[in-house]
Amino acid sequence: MQIKNFHFCMLVIMIMITGISGQYPLVQNMTVTEGGTVNMTCRVEYNDNTSLQWSNPAQQTLFFGDKKGLLTVCLSLCAALRDNRIELMHASWSELTISISDVTLTDEGMYTCSLFTMPVRTAKAYLTVLGVPEKPEIDGLTKPALEGDQITLTCMTQGSKPAADLRWFRNEKEVKGKQHLNLNVLLDHCYGFTNTYATSSKGAKEVNASGKTFTVRSSLQLHVDRNDDGVAYTCKVDHVALAQTPQQATEVLEVHYAPHVKIINSLVVPQEGQYLKLECMSKGNPSPDPVMWTKDGGELPDLDRMIVEGRELTFTSLNKTDNGTYRCEASNHLGTSSAEYVLYVYDVPTTLPPSTTLPLHPIPADPTAQLGTHDPTVTGNRVKYDGLVTQTMESYGAKAGQLFNVATWAGTENPNAIGQHGTDHALIGGVVAVVVFVTLCLIIVLGRYLARHKGTYLTNEAKGADDAPDADTAIINAEGNHAHAEEKKEYFI
Repeated sequence: MQIKNFHFCMLVIMIMITGISGQYPLVQNMTVTEGGTVNMTCRVEYNDNTSLQWSNPAQQTLFFGDKKGLLTVCLSLCAALRDNRIELMHASWSELTISISDVTLTDEGMYTCSLFTMPVRTAKAYLTVLGVPEKPEIDGLTKPALEGDQITLTCMTQGSKPAADLRWFRNEKEVKGKQHLNLNVLLDHCYGFTNTYATSSKGAKEVNASGKTFTVRSSLQLHVDRNDDGVAYTCKVDHVALAQTPQQATEVLEVHYAPHVKIINSLVVPQEGQYLKLECMSKGNPSPDPVMWTKDGGELPDLDRMIVEGRELTFTSLNKTDNGTYRCEASNHLGTSSAEYVLYVYDVPTTLPPSTTLPLHPIPADPTAQLGTHDPTVTGNRVKYDGLVTQTMESYGAKAGQLFNVATWAGTENPNAIGQHGTDHALIGGVVAVVVFVTLCLIIVLGRYLARHKGTYLTNEAKGADDAPDADTAIINAEGNHAHAEEKKEYFI
């Protein structure tokens, strides 16, 4: 009997424990974008026919139970609390699911699911509503801007929650900068303060919290020049609510600047009778007026051969009278710019007569190999020298090493030609030095040889004397010991 009572008590305790643990409602926090739809579900693992209820953050009943009779009573009693956006999706003893459509920021808060047991058990779920930032706007752009101006572009977006991030791009390339968002933004949002600032290394970022949304501003300072003309600056909004539909605004800079002019010529070495075109390239904003050509500070002298078409000056047939300084000038309301070209017309090259001397270097196939700048201040106008360097050798004189190198020039005198053949002259000088050195060495060796073979020579009369040594002995002594100078004697008739 006692054993049966013990088992009965254990069964009751297990049922009570199961009932207590299984009759707690289960809910989950939810996040939704403003204007979207969210489903909120309350579940219970074990329910002994006890009703479930959802309440909004203001503790107003949204739905109660799953039976039509109870719902009818609730509808009759809570008609003023009903919202057409809130619908019942599923109702049973173990689950109560509701749907909220067209969510607004006012729907954010703590929702309560109640299980009407004794005592009533509740579970709370927080609904977070993300504020979608509006399309950004860029202010502060003055059109047109002048070269050298400093302008500040300000990008602003409203309605974001949490605060959005703004990024700047220059022609699709991001303007980098570390943004340090002030933590006071959250405090300002909670307490309703305004004018919270965050800074960026390439601009200032301002966040204003008003109510439940944020207004974000980002500023970018620019020192504009002509390279910024036509450049697109874009402000993009980064926000968790814009994963699929990014927001951005773009402004294209218009920068006015004075013209810049340069002259392009069609010939490297202009010669008589050739066709030459000079083009005056000018760039400015607004576009420069038609260019003006002058020669040596005055008007063009021969308009029959010098044809001006727009920014081009054409010479139909060059001659020596065309030599001079040509100037083109372009201007707009911001300034004037000019460029000069020094023209020197060269003679047509002629064929040289045959030469008996051997040229060290023939004229190269590439004519630019012998071109020299005519005027260091002007590029493109160059001179061609047709001179040939020849060398002749004078015969050796009394002294060894008297070798002369003679350079002769044909055609126009070229002061740069010596420099062009300096390497050859150095080579010839080296050869001459070697020849002189070898000659001196031969002279020294010959002198030493003659000195070594010097001896005592006797005439026939001297050989007959009693004290005269044998001639052969004298020769041997001459080749042998040179220390006995007294034995080396010479006798003459």
